[in-house]
Amino acid sequence: MWDGGHGTEKEFPIAYCHDDELDENGKLVVPKEVQDAIRTLISWSGDDPKREGLLDTPARVGRAWREYCQGYDDDPAIHLSRTFEEVGGYHELVLLKDIPFHSHCEHHMAPIIGKASIAYMPTDRVVGISKLARVLHGYARRLQVQERLTAEVANCIYNNLQPEGVAVVIEAQHGCMTGRGVRTPGVGMVTSKLLGCFLDDQRSRKEVMSLMGY
Repeated sequence: MWDGGHGTEKEFPIAYCHDDELDENGKLVVPKEVQDAIRTLISWSGDDPKREGLLDTPARVGRAWREYCQGYDDDPAIHLSRTFEEVGGYHELVLLKDIPFHSHCEHHMAPIIGKASIAYMPTDRVVGISKLARVLHGYARRLQVQERLTAEVANCIYNNLQPEGVAVVIEAQHGCMTGRGVRTPGVGMVTSKLLGCFLDDQRSRKEVMSLMGY
């Protein structure tokens, strides 16, 4: 289950940033071409986009996808810029378990729903624990594959905090498998990325995986 990499994978850059326009009610203005594309999809799927219940759907879907993909406007490394050195001599494992997240598969744009456990072995500084979750969400709120998401989170923490080691384990269900295609609900996918001491030292690896519940 663990990955043999050393944090050298290329991180995908942020594609673009948005300058959002709001209407008089404070709602995001969805461009006409986006709404037209959604109407085309509704029609191609077999329904009538002019039906009463679907009249406002293109705008709603557009706003929803801007929210789903907020990660393109986020640089996850920023959340690791503020660290603390006054930790009373603590240099042991820091672990945040079972962080829920929501993402979307880049192949079918179907939901990926799961949880992540993130651990690192600090050297001389630590980061606020909520920042680990923010790093996860920064990458999850993009079109993703689980393997890349796992590596991006681990590499971001490893490169920016420079700890002795990082371990990330993600367990998720994929809508592209549960709701279409093979249609097999209840199946979870587990991916892991280990760096530094968790990769090189069997004892450290066993400890962190055990504490994560694997």
